[in-house]
Amino acid sequence: MTEDRSMRREAANMGSGSVGGWLLKLAAPAVVAQLINLLYSIVDRIYIGHLPDVGAAALTGVGLFNPILQLITACAMLCGSGGPPKAAIAMGGQRPERAELIIGNCFTTLLGIAAALTVSMYATAPVLLRLFGASDAVLPYALAYSRIYILGTVFVLIVMGMNPFITAQGFSGLSMMTTVIGAVLNIILDPILIYVFQMGVSGAAIATVFSQAVSAVWVLGFLAGKRAPLRLRPENMRIRPAVLGPCLALGASSFVMMATESALSISFTSSLSRYGGDLAVGAMTIIISANQLVSMPIKGVCQGGQPILSFNLGARKNDRVKQAFWLQLAVNVLYSSVFWLAMMVAPQAFARVFSSDAALIDYSIWSLRIYMAGIFSLGFQITCQQSFVALSQARVSLLLACLRKLILLIPLIFILPHILADQVFAVFLAEPVSDVIAAAITTVTFLTRFNAILEKGPQ
Repeated sequence: MTEDRSMRREAANMGSGSVGGWLLKLAAPAVVAQLINLLYSIVDRIYIGHLPDVGAAALTGVGLFNPILQLITACAMLCGSGGPPKAAIAMGGQRPERAELIIGNCFTTLLGIAAALTVSMYATAPVLLRLFGASDAVLPYALAYSRIYILGTVFVLIVMGMNPFITAQGFSGLSMMTTVIGAVLNIILDPILIYVFQMGVSGAAIATVFSQAVSAVWVLGFLAGKRAPLRLRPENMRIRPAVLGPCLALGASSFVMMATESALSISFTSSLSRYGGDLAVGAMTIIISANQLVSMPIKGVCQGGQPILSFNLGARKNDRVKQAFWLQLAVNVLYSSVFWLAMMVAPQAFARVFSSDAALIDYSIWSLRIYMAGIFSLGFQITCQQSFVALSQARVSLLLACLRKLILLIPLIFILPHILADQVFAVFLAEPVSDVIAAAITTVTFLTRFNAILEKGPQ
């Protein structure tokens, strides 16, 4: 009982104390959780990329699953990104019953989405993988990995969609444990299933699905248990459009961001397959891992800062909202700039982690430098766009989510190869051009609207 009361006081106290202290407390575990979550895919790729004789082909095949994975993640973000800010705002406004309705409605929605995705994607996986650029050499590896992972979709959606509700209540350490538990299991099971039992890419997929299942049990155990200030209760699981609608509207921007990542992956892989073959697609698999390594910690900082912004917006403590925003912006810009420097100076160190194939490593080195040339701007773009979400600005966050990928990047992937002589270079060049333009527009938009949003207060 003493621990329960302490946790309830902690969840309700984001309106006082040091903003920097709260950001460190919430963001540090969130960043660690993001990095550990990244291990799910990176560890698989490392082990698969070093399989004797077939490593390069198997790595390319698993990389072709990326658009499907991103679509699953996008669906989780409808609730996982839109629900927690709304719940935190309700907590700041002293409305815990409303917050619990949000949790219950989001959980039911995630279950329905999981059922629809599992059936549809399992049946269409071979066609989708061909569409993504799978050749005869890599299709068997891509299909083996994809179908096993798709069967575990419900666990992925529960983890990614419901775990943010733990962070939103102020318990980022417990939220971090969700990914720690799953990642540790995955790291242990991967070499056993891939090498000892000689299951190859199928073993990697089984390890990931099992690890996600255990993480899902952890999340539901906390949210449905007595320790959670806001609980997942059966009576709140009946869908109420007035409760769910605003959450989905707010989560739409994150959904679009991730769904366009799926469309973006398709655009990249299909274009690279056309102009550069399997080697270029394999290099893109390595590049995706590098891009996740810079973007996911930034998202972790924003995930930690979101409850602070949302809670204090609900409590009308605008000075604290401003402090939290500027602090996380400074941290994210510094990190993205350091990462950019590392990619420009030593991309070979990263490429060699994922493959022992000399041709693939050489191809990845020069393509990493091109693709990552504008990555320093990501700190601005993600921080400002995610801050719009935290401040419940659904429309503008959705528009800015579309800007970088749908309006700029995807068209450039197909336009630039018709302008530049080196077509593969042109495909990779589309990324830094869109990064810099989108970051500039998003940052200016946020800074010009920030004070007006605070003056208007929570909606």
